[in-house]
Amino acid sequence: MKQDLIKELSRLTSEARNPDSQDIDLLPSSAVLEKINRADREVPEAVGKVLPEIATAVESIVSAFKRGGRLVYMGAGTSGRLGILDAVECPPTYGVPEDMVVALIAGGEDAVYRAQEGAEDDPAMGRKDLQDIDLRPEDIVVGIAASGRTPYVIGGLEYANQVGCTTIALSCNKTAAIAAVADIAILPEVGPEILTGSTRMKAGSAQKLVLNMLTTASMLRLGKSFHNLMVDVQATNEKLVGRTRRIVMEATGVSYEEADQVLQQCDHNAKLAIMMILGDLDTAAAREALDDADGFLRLALQKLGKAKADPLDTGSS
Repeated sequence: MKQDLIKELSRLTSEARNPDSQDIDLLPSSAVLEKINRADREVPEAVGKVLPEIATAVESIVSAFKRGGRLVYMGAGTSGRLGILDAVECPPTYGVPEDMVVALIAGGEDAVYRAQEGAEDDPAMGRKDLQDIDLRPEDIVVGIAASGRTPYVIGGLEYANQVGCTTIALSCNKTAAIAAVADIAILPEVGPEILTGSTRMKAGSAQKLVLNMLTTASMLRLGKSFHNLMVDVQATNEKLVGRTRRIVMEATGVSYEEADQVLQQCDHNAKLAIMMILGDLDTAAAREALDDADGFLRLALQKLGKAKADPLDTGSS
């Protein structure tokens, strides 16, 4: 069995030896960093090659959200932590419920801070973790595994398929086993790591880029921005309070004092404040206009014939 595993790993490009770093143990720090930097440049190019698959995944995620489903990430080690990192940023950034994007990691919460490497070898645990969050057919599950062979992730994806969920595999190997058990496979092949087997590097960077794309593009499709302004941000600390005011000022052209005054009237809701200012509406009417437009600020303003009131609008929609 151990020999089979070695053969399996030998077929993965993420486990191959990088010919550019054979002498890395003898190099000075500056030369090591140059090699790492040169290798890292391969990551966005690899991600760019799988944009069609990412777009398909985004469409499925948006559909899941619209029917009340959740986006569920699951992975082990670095892959699991990257899922957690992306998930926890969604509520403050986009004003969505905390359970809209869920992240599971093999080994549970302890694995976030301390490596639980053996936990990834149990496919039954992947199934159990999804059962524990009451996985439903309307949910969508993304299995994240740099190698593409993690048993915990495979077990979770197989269970999600049985439940009737749409499933997505994210791996950095084109021969990834998880691709065979998912509806959509996103496989940015970044090649051998600068340090053989250290997939927290290029593979981890690629996974983070893809996860950022999945949530960002999906939230944009749900009306969570106005132009490129983050209008559903939650003002939960001093920095975010300042950012909220700046967003309102950027979107409307009003002064700091005017933005602050309107935000005080609408519980620091940037989207609502912008709607009030550009739509010349009171709080209740602005909220109703946004509701009628399913939360899309630009669409709500277009319905009022005031879409070009945005000082940054050049006339294109």
